[in-house]
Amino acid sequence: MSTTPLTTRTRRGQEAATGSYQTLSAQIREAGLLERTRGFYVTLLAVLGVLLVGLGVAFVLLGDSWSQLLVAAGLGVLLTQFAFVAHEASHRQVFRSGPANDRLGRVLANGVVGVSHTWWVSKHNKHHANPNKVGKDPDIDMEALAFHPDAAATRTGWRAAFARVQGWAFFPLLLLEGLNLHVTSIRSSIARTDDRNPRERVTELVVLALRLTANVAVVVWFLPLGLAAAFLGVQLAVFGVYMGASFAPNHKGMPIIPADSKLDFLSKQVLTSRNISGGTPMSMLLGGLSYQIEHHLFPSMPRPHLARAREIVREHCATHGVPYTETTLLESYRIVVRYLNEVGLAARDPFDCPMVSRYRS
Repeated sequence: MSTTPLTTRTRRGQEAATGSYQTLSAQIREAGLLERTRGFYVTLLAVLGVLLVGLGVAFVLLGDSWSQLLVAAGLGVLLTQFAFVAHEASHRQVFRSGPANDRLGRVLANGVVGVSHTWWVSKHNKHHANPNKVGKDPDIDMEALAFHPDAAATRTGWRAAFARVQGWAFFPLLLLEGLNLHVTSIRSSIARTDDRNPRERVTELVVLALRLTANVAVVVWFLPLGLAAAFLGVQLAVFGVYMGASFAPNHKGMPIIPADSKLDFLSKQVLTSRNISGGTPMSMLLGGLSYQIEHHLFPSMPRPHLARAREIVREHCATHGVPYTETTLLESYRIVVRYLNEVGLAARDPFDCPMVSRYRS
């Protein structure tokens, strides 16, 4: 990405893009796309609840059978679906009331999924504020993977060797992501790194500990030790892969924004985000994350309205010359793997991006 100052013409373009977001926002509001859809979420949670009870019944009836691994896989899928709703509650998509959304998010994240709601919201809000921006987005600042050349350049020894093939290792690593989420949640609840009062911290930690301990205890109590270990392994693996494979297509392989760059809100969110085609079925599979551009532009928009918003946003971006990226799920995975390998090999400088430099200041 060029470091030359923005020309007057480009600055005017950026100012126009900034103003255009206000116009876009007005269109979205006039179309009623920010109105809550409680019926959708009540129905979704009811269906997920019935399926969860069904898995519990199957678990009891199957007993000592390796068919329990199918139950474990189903549980991993259901927990991810509950996590999607917790994510939406954290964005105020479900209820009008902020406290009501927070309560739902805490119940689902801490009590059902076993992931710290406080840690997740803090991390995710930072990502939304500066997607793909070096030093600002925690989603591109990870120990295991290097998401930009500067990060790869600091690695030595076996970590440098690993970075050269990290793209191929990305999806296998997701087998451990479920365990990582649980461990990180517990560690974040123990650490005193936020402004929560002690009572809130203790409450979250107790709920997380009870949820995770109860899950292990029930499985170990009802199943032989070897089968129990396999059950928990499959559950965690499916949960981790499903979660990682749902969030990875959204920004990985899109332009990386240098720490000293400033972009208007619309450009920052659109240029760094990627939609996944597939309509309503894909939206249900990915918890609405397939409409990532619209979600980043309007984080509080309920899932059922994202498809209609996509039409408005696409037209708006075309009118104002802002690149709008959409591809298939499989193609997005190919892009992610290739991009990570190229970063590890230092074969690509994502800062050299005409799309972003056009709006840079």
